[in-house]
Order: sequence, then C-alpha cells, then structure tokens
Amino acid sequence: MKNIVKYTLAAAASVVMLASCDLNLVPIDAIAYEEGGMLIQTQANLNAFENGILASFRAVQGGTYTTTEEVQFDYFNATVDFGNNYGSIHRCDYTFTTSDYDTEAMWSGHYGVIKNYNIVIANTDNVPENLKEKAKIVKGEALFFRAASYLTLARHFGPAYSPAVTSSPCVPLVLKYDQNEKPSRATVGEVYAQIKADLDEAATILAGVSGKARSQKPTIDAVNALYARYFMDVKDYANAAAYAHKVIGSNNYKLASTAEEMIAEYVNDEGTEAIYQIYASLTEGSNSNEYWTNSVSDGNGATGHVFRPYFLPTEKLVKAYEPADLRFATWFSNEETVQIAGTYYTGDFYTFIKYWGNPTLTSSPIRNGRQKPKPFKISEMYLIAAEAELNTDVAAAKVDLNALQAARNATLTEATEATVQQEWYKETVGDGFRMWCLKRWGQGFSGRPVQEGCQYVIQSGESYENKQFAANDFHFIWPVPAPEMKINSNLVQNPGYSE
Repeated sequence: MKNIVKYTLAAAASVVMLASCDLNLVPIDAIAYEEGGMLIQTQANLNAFENGILASFRAVQGGTYTTTEEVQFDYFNATVDFGNNYGSIHRCDYTFTTSDYDTEAMWSGHYGVIKNYNIVIANTDNVPENLKEKAKIVKGEALFFRAASYLTLARHFGPAYSPAVTSSPCVPLVLKYDQNEKPSRATVGEVYAQIKADLDEAATILAGVSGKARSQKPTIDAVNALYARYFMDVKDYANAAAYAHKVIGSNNYKLASTAEEMIAEYVNDEGTEAIYQIYASLTEGSNSNEYWTNSVSDGNGATGHVFRPYFLPTEKLVKAYEPADLRFATWFSNEETVQIAGTYYTGDFYTFIKYWGNPTLTSSPIRNGRQKPKPFKISEMYLIAAEAELNTDVAAAKVDLNALQAARNATLTEATEATVQQEWYKETVGDGFRMWCLKRWGQGFSGRPVQEGCQYVIQSGESYENKQFAANDFHFIWPVPAPEMKINSNLVQNPGYSE
C-alpha cells in the first residue's frame, strides 16, 4: 500500500483514493514500482487509479501552466507591484535562464503526470476478467492524457513542426516508468508519431463514450478535439478541419451568445462550450489564475474588495475588441477599484477578469481566481476549422469564422490570415495558446503598448513595454531545465541557452 501511494499515483488525492486497496499488491519491502504484477484486483483499485489520472490531468491545467506563456508575449504589461512574478520570462532578458522556475514547472509537472499515465497504461490490461471492459476505458483515458501532455511539451520545448525539423531534438519519450532511466531527447518526428499512436488507440477505446457539454471525463469528442490540434500542428489541414467539424457537428456544444451565457460559461462554470470541463470543488480546488486580479478585501473598494493585479492588459489587447463584443464586456472591467503602489484607481484602465474566479470555489466572499479548468472548448474548434480551411476551402473558413464572430457579437469579416489570427488573439487570451499560435504562424511581435491611463503603474523599459520578438527568437523554444541537465547527461540543451 505504502509503495503504491509513493510510486504509483502521486496526485494530490491519491492517498484517499487508494485507502481501500490491498496491502499485498506491492510487497511491503519493495523499494520501487516494477511491472508484471496485478496491481488492479478490485473495482476499488480501478477507481483509485482512474481518479488518480483524472486528478493528475487537472494538476497541469491553468495557473502557471497557462499564465507563463501568456505573459511572455504581447497580451500583458507587468505592474510596478508585480513582485517579479514571472519576471524572467516576461522580460526574456539575461535573467531568463535554464533555471527559470516557471518553465521548469511545465517540464516537471507534465513528466510527473506522464509517469502516472504510464503506470495505468501498463496495468489496465492485466486485470480480473470482470474488470476488463471498465479497465479498458481507463486505459483509453490515460492514453488521451499522455497524448495531450506530449503535445504540450512538444509545443514548448521543441521547434514548431515542419518537415524540415522532424529530425531535430524535441523532448524525451518516456513510455514506461523506470526511475533509473536517463532518456535522451526524441526527435520532433518521433514525438508527434507517438502522439498520433496514443490518439489512435484512445479513439478506438473511447469510440463509444459519447460527448456532452462539461463532461468531467474524456469522451470521443475530446479525443477528436485533440486530433484537431495535432493535425493543425503537423499542417494536415484537411484532417484538422475534419476533426474540428466532428466535434462541431456532434451538436453537443453551443457557443455562448449573450452576456448571461458568457457569465454562465466563464464565471459559474455552467455553460455549454466546454468539451471537457475538469472536476473541481471547494475542497478539491484547481490551479489559481489570481495574478490577473489578485482580489483582496479592502474597504476602499465599492464592493468591499480591490484588485491588486500583477499584470494589466496591453492597449493592443483592449483595442482588439469592439465595444459591443461580449468578450470585451465580460472579460475586461474598468469598474472595479484597483490598488497599485498604494494608490487607488477606478475607471482609469481595464483589468482582465476572464478568470476572476468561480464564487463557489472559495470559502471567502472574495474570488480567488479558481475555475473548473476547460482544456477543450468548442470555440477552439471553430478557430481550428477556419484556419485549416484557409488552405482548403476559403468559403467554408468564412462560415466557421463568422459563426464565432456572430456568437460574440463582433463584426463579421472575410476569412483571411489576418482576420482568423486576430480572432485567435481575442478568443483565447488567458488560455495558454499564444506561444503555439505565434510559432505556428512564424510570427514575432513588436512591443507591448500601454493602456491609456496606466502609464505610471506599469514597469517600463526595453524588456517591458518595449519588448520585441523576432519570428526566429530562440525564446520561442523554452530551455531544458537545469536540474534535468544536471542529473541526465544524455540530454542536450536548446540553442541560445547556457547550460
């Protein structure tokens, strides 16, 4: 029992979930997990393993796993009170090194949960006959999660996919838990091939698991949504559009098209857009996105609280929306009192409140930036379809682009690279897509223009509001973390970084 908890499922909830398992599953004197035994002998065991991987996937959603890249590029300016949180990657200057905590968290977090997925994948075939069908579903979920983690790692630590870089280093492929292994980096081609293989197997296993809005477990719709991402990465535009339309055509999801529906979706987690909405509760919380608002109790605020944000939206972001756009009306606010450097502001500039927090996920009247994570939403499928169809059927691209624009009460446009890319910029802010988009498009950015009214409350200088990225800037590929380099001599560092 002790060794299962220690070596098998290190997710936060695993101790409770494994409390009823057989003490003899792993010998009490075992010093490490080894494959070959029958770890899953009862329904309670299987439930524990499934809950463990569900909690593992939740652990790498939101919080630092999305904030890090959102502040790296052209969405936000650091305030004078940001306390150097995400400072190194926001500046991408000499202080951004291989020891950066936030990029290391992306690497270690995903490899930590991949270990859990691998153990489940390895053990769900060897179960009693009466558990085989249910265990097979759990294996499909683990394969889906592993594919999602490797796609995330590839996007951050490897170059953007193209035929020219398939032999370039990407990330280590670890498909079996072995704490003594020191894997080298697999190639881009090998990593993407494994993602596809995992998705193919997951699709077969989960084919009969129907999708529904806010599903708390992977479904065939979630698998198809991940397929759509994969095919966009490898520039198979026909399949990217086809898989996006499998999800759209399921009619299981609906774009929010009123302010009330936007609030239901993005505040109360009760909307119709989430293809997969991860479970969270007051006692089993999610990662916090609090740095956008950092709401605290303060009598100087009209409603008993004030914002102390570490980052404020750039002028570019605020002006990307028309005033009537539902995203602007519900994701940005200039009505809340903001305190920065000891001074209170109301109505001077906009703060980003998309992830202010679900009121039911805090025991305080002050929201804490916690939401039920939504790693896959129907809006992304419209964007993938529109972008892919620019290369295959421009008329179809316009239909998909306009469907999203109409729902958000934005002006309908023709479908061009510029209009589709602008819609990605507006729709996915805060969701952790900006790095993927710019890398995929081969684009950099020029500056972080400051909102009018907040010039004196943001950090200034070449690495702050004047930061520029060329399309080939080496910071588009994050460094292999220094601790990994120290313990694994088989790893090589990405270009531009000192080991």
